[in-house]
Amino acid sequence: MKILQNRVSWLIFVGPALAYYGVIVLFPILQSLWLSLFSWNGITPAKFAGLANYREMLGDRFFWEAVRHNLVYVVVVVATQILGGLLLALILLNLRRGQNLVKTLFYVPVIIVTVAIAQMFRMIYSLQPEGLINVVLSFLGLGGFTDAWLSNPHTALFAVSLPEGWRFTGLYMIIFHAALMAIPSELEDAARIEGVNELQLNWYIRLPFIRNILLLATVMATTGALRGFDIPYIINAPSGYTEIVTTYMYDKAFSSLQYGYGSAISIFIIFECVVFVLMLGVLRKLWTRRASL
Repeated sequence: MKILQNRVSWLIFVGPALAYYGVIVLFPILQSLWLSLFSWNGITPAKFAGLANYREMLGDRFFWEAVRHNLVYVVVVVATQILGGLLLALILLNLRRGQNLVKTLFYVPVIIVTVAIAQMFRMIYSLQPEGLINVVLSFLGLGGFTDAWLSNPHTALFAVSLPEGWRFTGLYMIIFHAALMAIPSELEDAARIEGVNELQLNWYIRLPFIRNILLLATVMATTGALRGFDIPYIINAPSGYTEIVTTYMYDKAFSSLQYGYGSAISIFIIFECVVFVLMLGVLRKLWTRRASL
């Protein structure tokens, strides 16, 4: 314990990590913040613009459309990852054999290259030639429901959000399963003796016990979804149906060469991540306070 009270020891152990974090994370954020105050196309000299980029952003209807899409994207991704991962973890908890095989199969998408996942889902959603979804609908006699899922404005955003949610469901399944395995068996046995069924056991015993893990996972999933870029950009549904804030930032900065405006949008992404984390922190306090009553 004495070494933990020594400031030099803290600096030796924590210093390299903080330095790495500062170079990799903090410096780019500060650089983006500085660049957002300029008008620059990457070629000619930058001109100081003050808050002009932020005023333009707040008045840009295409930006707010991207924000709206982003909220839908976050809801679909987080719901798929958290609820799907939790459901799979509860099923895995009652699985007598093959737990390691199930874990491996559901974790594989986490390590697959993003481009491969995006291309796979483009094929699944395809109308011509028919992809997996449309083939299954036709086989079930529901051919009237077949559609070009990525071209339909009513389904395109959901179709682009689902792959990202599916990709990391296995990761959260493993996290939740590990947390559930840490629940004392005596606690569950006592509840069963009192006549508690499996649904009540999950709702009143297991979920409250792992609430901190649930909130931490929700923070991870939410911030990850807010920063999501690769799969929506690669799938690239037409007509802006799936334009989210990150892809809009990329288009403005690297396609339109508006680096100052793109940097302002990147600062907005950081801001909304911080806001969501603070909101979830407040939710955690309320949940903890309610549980203690």
